[in-house]
Amino acid sequence: MSHESVYDGLVEEHGDVSGQWAFGTSFEDPLAGVDTTLPEGVDGAALAAYCLMLGDDALVLSHRLSQWCSRAPDLEDDIAIANIALDLLGQARLLLARAAAADPAVVPVLAAWSGVSPVPDEDRLAFFREADAFRCTRLVELEHGDFAHLVVRLLLFSSARLAVLQRLAASRDHVLAAIGAKGATEVTYHREYAARWVVTLARGTEESRRRLLGALDELAPWHAEQLEAHPVATALAESGVGVDPAGTADEVADVLAQVLEAAHTPWPDVAPRGGVRGRAGRDGMHTEALSRMLAEMQVVARAHPTGRW
Repeated sequence: MSHESVYDGLVEEHGDVSGQWAFGTSFEDPLAGVDTTLPEGVDGAALAAYCLMLGDDALVLSHRLSQWCSRAPDLEDDIAIANIALDLLGQARLLLARAAAADPAVVPVLAAWSGVSPVPDEDRLAFFREADAFRCTRLVELEHGDFAHLVVRLLLFSSARLAVLQRLAASRDHVLAAIGAKGATEVTYHREYAARWVVTLARGTEESRRRLLGALDELAPWHAEQLEAHPVATALAESGVGVDPAGTADEVADVLAQVLEAAHTPWPDVAPRGGVRGRAGRDGMHTEALSRMLAEMQVVARAHPTGRW
């Protein structure tokens, strides 16, 4: 089966869609041929800001997971983690491209070119923004821990993201609807993978359980930020385009409770991490870990902005 653009595959209504996700392939423009007209009554700047939130979550966690290449417990998990990272990278590419199409003003201007830049918009958003311009939650940017840390973070992230993507599939914006529909299929697997390992580690050896509980204690305080209402998401949810994550909180809590019950593990008694002067990741207020990560992720693109590989 072939499609003229990624979007054709995304919106396929019948048949097996698992093989239609063509992230990172030969499509120079991930939204080629797609109608990116704004839905009636939707502000382009608001839609772009919302896409950056979802896209930055995917991009940053994708990079964190890719740093695990060759470090997983065995070859099968090494490949699984790399594939999850690629899924998220694909989602990030489309969401950043949608942000640029909705509001070109969000795309960084590269000083080396006074006219049209040869660097694609989604690449400029990924590699030429400073940390305070990123809109990811702080959960995804934290430094690595051990394998227990990886699977707990992935469980918390994928549980919240899946609830959003499933609702996003009904968006009035056709691009977001398509990303939501296909992304939900991918993130369902991500959540299952993480949940299986959480249960395995919690019910494994004394050492694996100790590490699992330690990771849960460390990461649980960052979980609430994923489910907080934000004015941008709330406004777009009211217009039928976005999803208010606060409306998914009960569903996400039920999922996590089921996993932890199977793991014979209680939710830790820890307070959520607050923002700084009322600001958190969605507002560009990040931990120092993000700056260090971006320095590594962006160094090649910034040193060779016209490079192709």
